[in-house]
Amino acid sequence: MTWNLAHTADTPAGPVAWGSAGSGPPLVLAHGWPWSSVSWHRLIPALAETHSVHWYDMPGYGRSGKRADQPTGLDVQGQVFAHMLTHWGLDRPRVVAHDFGGATSLRAHLLHGAEFDRLVLMNVVAMRPWGSAFFDHVGRHVDAFTGLPPHIHEAIVRAYIGGALVTGLDADDTEALVAPWLDDAGRASFYRQFAQADEGFTADIEPRYGEVRCPVTIIWGEADPWIPLDRGRALHGLMPGSDFKTLPGVGHLPQLEAPEAVLRALSGVLEN
Repeated sequence: MTWNLAHTADTPAGPVAWGSAGSGPPLVLAHGWPWSSVSWHRLIPALAETHSVHWYDMPGYGRSGKRADQPTGLDVQGQVFAHMLTHWGLDRPRVVAHDFGGATSLRAHLLHGAEFDRLVLMNVVAMRPWGSAFFDHVGRHVDAFTGLPPHIHEAIVRAYIGGALVTGLDADDTEALVAPWLDDAGRASFYRQFAQADEGFTADIEPRYGEVRCPVTIIWGEADPWIPLDRGRALHGLMPGSDFKTLPGVGHLPQLEAPEAVLRALSGVLEN
């Protein structure tokens, strides 16, 4: 398994765990919520055959810092993304972003001067309104969830992750996604993400999507239960010149639900 988190970087939002593999043109993978960089592990071996692939766990996620007073909203995540490109010494990487990674990379590009060679947006959070009905509900009642017993919290995390999927995952993949949220720091951080969610962080940049300074490809799992296909088409409409591809029968987590289909969709996009 090529995926690893062998390194740590200090960022304005605390320590960030990161990894890399392969050689060739630089490629950065940006995960979303409630995932971590392990969500890319089935794609990394193939991508690393042709690219120098970089990934990290966002602050508050996975193996990165989860301190109690840690800001982890999309405003901070955009700053950290730009910081990590500087940390890696990458001037114009190729970027593949999923879910909140979409808004994160777009904010880094449009607000913080990060330049990309090309950008792939896959089932991304980039337009209002955000997410699922459950996301909205917890966001309005965070205090009612933070004191739940661990076994009930675990059941919620598993149900929440399952609600994003159309195709069931390998059991090991499910455990890898769930595990970071189950210890004391992870439980607190899980609900902290709901508390810090703010649609203003996409409102800031939605009017500027026509200003993106690199080629854009949008890939969408057609059966996404969280962010419907129509939202992807609307995003395509806000980005003149972008390409749009769909993945039939795939839900919100294409890189684990249908990794081979995603690699086929990426093959033409990431070629020199």
